[in-house]
Amino acid sequence: MKKWKSHSTSEMAKTATSKAHNKAAGKQSSGQSARKGTADSNADKPQSRPGTAADKQTPTGSNQSYFVSRLAENAKLDTVASPATITALLTRLESYLPADQVQKVAQAHAYAEAAHEGQMRRTGHPYITHPLAVASILAGMRMDPETIIAALLHDVMEDTGVAKKALSQRFGNSVAEIVDGVSKLSTIFHSRAEAQAENFQKMAMAMAKDIRVILVKLADRLHNMRTIGVMSSEQRKRIARETLDFYAPIANRLGIHSMKVEFEELGFHALYPLRADRIGGAVRAARGNRKELMEELRKSIETALAAEGIRVEVNGREKHLYSIYLKMKTQHKSFSEIMDVFGFRIVVDQPDECYRALGIVHNLYKPVAGRFKDYIAIPKVNGYQSLHTTLFGMHGVPIEVQIRTQHMDAVADNGIAGHWLYKAADGDLQGSQHRARQWVKDLLDLQQRAGNPLEFIESLKIDLFPDEVYVFTPSGDILELPGGACPVDFAYAVHTDIGNGCVACRIDRNLAPLSQQLQSGQNVEIITSEGARPNPDWLTFVVSSKARTGIRQALKAQKESQSIAFGRQLLNRSLASANKSINDLDFRRLRRVFKEFGVKRLDEVLAAIGNGKLMSYAVAQRLLAADDPDFEGVAVESGGPVAVRGGEGLVITYGRCCGPVPGDAIVGHMTPGKGFVVHVETCPNMVEVRRRRTAQVEIIPAHWAATKNSEFLTTLRIEVNRKKGVIAELAATIADTDAGVENIHVEERNAELTSVIVRLSVHDRQHLARVIRRLRNILSVLSINRVSA
Repeated sequence: MKKWKSHSTSEMAKTATSKAHNKAAGKQSSGQSARKGTADSNADKPQSRPGTAADKQTPTGSNQSYFVSRLAENAKLDTVASPATITALLTRLESYLPADQVQKVAQAHAYAEAAHEGQMRRTGHPYITHPLAVASILAGMRMDPETIIAALLHDVMEDTGVAKKALSQRFGNSVAEIVDGVSKLSTIFHSRAEAQAENFQKMAMAMAKDIRVILVKLADRLHNMRTIGVMSSEQRKRIARETLDFYAPIANRLGIHSMKVEFEELGFHALYPLRADRIGGAVRAARGNRKELMEELRKSIETALAAEGIRVEVNGREKHLYSIYLKMKTQHKSFSEIMDVFGFRIVVDQPDECYRALGIVHNLYKPVAGRFKDYIAIPKVNGYQSLHTTLFGMHGVPIEVQIRTQHMDAVADNGIAGHWLYKAADGDLQGSQHRARQWVKDLLDLQQRAGNPLEFIESLKIDLFPDEVYVFTPSGDILELPGGACPVDFAYAVHTDIGNGCVACRIDRNLAPLSQQLQSGQNVEIITSEGARPNPDWLTFVVSSKARTGIRQALKAQKESQSIAFGRQLLNRSLASANKSINDLDFRRLRRVFKEFGVKRLDEVLAAIGNGKLMSYAVAQRLLAADDPDFEGVAVESGGPVAVRGGEGLVITYGRCCGPVPGDAIVGHMTPGKGFVVHVETCPNMVEVRRRRTAQVEIIPAHWAATKNSEFLTTLRIEVNRKKGVIAELAATIADTDAGVENIHVEERNAELTSVIVRLSVHDRQHLARVIRRLRNILSVLSINRVSA
C-alpha cells in the first residue's frame, strides 16, 4: 500500500474553509441545522456533539421496542455503513484506477475532512465517515474518479459553506457541478405535494446535466438508510416510505439491482420491523428444510452443463424479504406457496452459451409452457439481460432459472454504473448508460409538456414502475411499452401526431378496440385520420406517461380553440349593437385595454370570454369606448341569437333548474367559471335574471344548431300510485326508449301516492315526448311534469 501525501492538501482545505466552517459550527452549537426539515435530515446531519435528544427518540410501544433498539444498535455499530479508514477506500480504488487518480481522491478526502472537522453524526461517529461510506459504495460499483471525489465532497457546500467556485478551481468543473447538483436535491420529497413535485423536476434537470448526480444521491441515501435506526419513529417511517416509493424504483430504473434490493430490505425493516422480523425468521427456518433439496438440484444442473463442456457457475437464488412480503400482499399467496419455488442463477462466459445452457436444462427438466422470457434478444428498459425459464424439477417442485453471462450479471447488479468505465470504448453509449440517458431525455420532454408539477410527478410514478410489453410495428421494429399498455399507448410511443390522429387499430392484422391490452409479440398497426382529435375517454385506459401527457395537452389545445371560437362569436354579437365587428377595431390602439384585462393578445381575450371569465358585453363596451372617444353604450338586445351546439360542452353549460333539451326555446347568460349557461326561455330563474339585469349580466337569445351530437339532462316529476315494483317498471320503460337514467329520487306523499323525480338523458324534445308517452301508458302513473326551478 502506498503512503498517500495529503498533508499539504489538508492545510489548503483548512485555510479555504476556516471562515465558512466557523460559521457553520456556530449554527450547530445553537441547535440549528443547515438542513433542518429536509428529507435527508437523518443520520447524515452534522451535529456539534454526539448524543442529541433526537438520538434518544424511540417508540415506546412494546411490540416494536425490541426491533427498533436493534436498528439503533446496528446504526451505531456502523460496521457495514462505511470503511474504517481512508486506507480501505484507497485500496479498493487501486484495483481499477491509476495511481495519479487515486492520489486525487486522497487529496479530496483531506479537503473534506478539514471542512467537516468537529462535526459529528447522530450515530456518534465523526461526520467524515459518511462521505467516506458514500464514496466506498460508489467505488464498489467501480465508478470513475470524479464521481468518487464528488461523493467525498458532496456535503461541503451545504454544511460547511465552501463555495462552488472554490471546488471548481481545486477539483475541476465536473466535480463542482456534481456536488452542486446533489446539494440542490437535499429537499426532494419533503413538504407539500406541489413543492415535492417541483423538487423532483429539479432532479430531472440535474440528471440531464450529469447523470452521476443521481448516482451520488442514491449512494448518499443508501448509507443513511443503513444508519436509520438512530432517527425518531416519525422520521424513520417517513424516510423509509420515501425510499420505497422513489429511491428504490429509481435505482431499478437505472438497472442498479443490488442497490434497489438493499433499499427495499432496509426500508421494509424500518417501516415494518415486526413483519420483517417474522418473515425473516420464517425464511431462515424454511432455508434449513430446503438446504438438502437445493444442493441436489444445483448439482444436477451443474453436472448436466459440465457434461456438455460449458464452464458454468450455478448459484441458488435467495428470495428477498420485501419481495416475499409484496407477493403475499398483492398476489394473496401464502408463505409456503412462495417458498415452494426454488430459484437458480446460471452464469456462463459467452452469450451463445446462454442458449445452449437453456436447451440443456430444458432437456434435464420439463419447461412450464408460457413461462420463458428472452431478455437477451430484447433487454428490459433498464438494460437488464438474461434468459428466464420455469421448470418442473425432481419431485415435481417448480424451479425458476435465470441464465446470463458474467458481464450481464455485473450489469444486472450495477446497471448504468456497470458501463461507466467502458464509455470511452463504447462510442455510441450502448447498453444501460444509453438507456439511462434516453430515460432522462424523456423525463425532460415530459417535464416540458406537463401542465403542472403534480401532473409531471404523477406521470413519473407511472414511468418508474414499468412491467414491459414488447410489440412490433408494421415495419418490424420493436417498441417497449409498460405492462397493460393499449394501442393508444403504442400510437403515442411512435409519435405524438400519430397518437393525436388515431381513430382505429389492427392487432395482428385484425381490427381491435383501442382499449385492448397488448401482449408481447403482437404486431400493431395504427389507423389515423387527418381531422381526428384525442378522446377524453382515452385517459381512463392509457398507462404510459407519454400518452397521458399527449392526450391532456391536445385536449387543452382543443378546449382553448373552442373557447376562442365561442368568444369571437359572443364578442361579435355584442359589437354588432354598434354596427361593428372585431375586424373593424384597430387593436394597435387597444393595448391599454388588454392590459386592464390582464392579457396580451386578442386570442387571450376571446378565450376568456368563451370560458366565462370575461363578459362579452363589458369587453365590447371597453373596446368601443377606447376605439372611439365619442362612443355611447347601447343596449345589446338587437344582437343576433347565439347557436348552441351540443358538442360544445367545454364552454357551454345547461341549467340544472330547467334542463333544456334541443327543441326548447332557449336563452342564456354568461356566468364566471361556467361560461355560457343555457336555460329554457320560460325558466323561473331567467325571470329573476331579467328583473335584476345590470350592465354586467346580459341575456342572450339563443337557438339550437342544426347538428346535435350529445345527450341532454332534464328532470321529470311523476306522480304514481304506490305499489310494489313501480320504480323498476318506470326505469325499465325509460331504458326501452333509449333514454338514460342519471338518478331517481322518491318522495312519499301519503299512503297511496308517491312522487318520483327522475333525472334522465334524452337527445331532443321529440325524444323526451316519446319517453313521456310511454310512461303515461303505465297504469300506476297519474301525472308527469317537467321540473323547472
